[in-house]
Amino acid sequence: MKKYEIMYIIRPNLESEETKAVIANLSNIFTERQSQVLELKEIGLKDLAYEIDHLKKGYYVWTLVNANNEAIDEFNRVIRITESVIRYIVVKDGE
Repeated sequence: MKKYEIMYIIRPNLESEETKAVIANLSNIFTERQSQVLELKEIGLKDLAYEIDHLKKGYYVWTLVNANNEAIDEFNRVIRITESVIRYIVVKDGE
């Protein structure tokens, strides 16, 4: 398993419970596939560098995971079809 840093931005117009549900669903992808969420930080609502889908703000979430390829592939698949996530990036940790 390898370490990955993941950052994603959730639409700011969601209710607090909906935002928590999105974060929980995305984190569960790893725990269901013998991977670990090592750290999760909800950075919160911040201004975007540029407008995305006519939005000027987004709810930022950063996470560090120890994951296998299956978990990363499933995360990428699910996050692409999750309409409440407007941008994401997955980077292999260089440690």
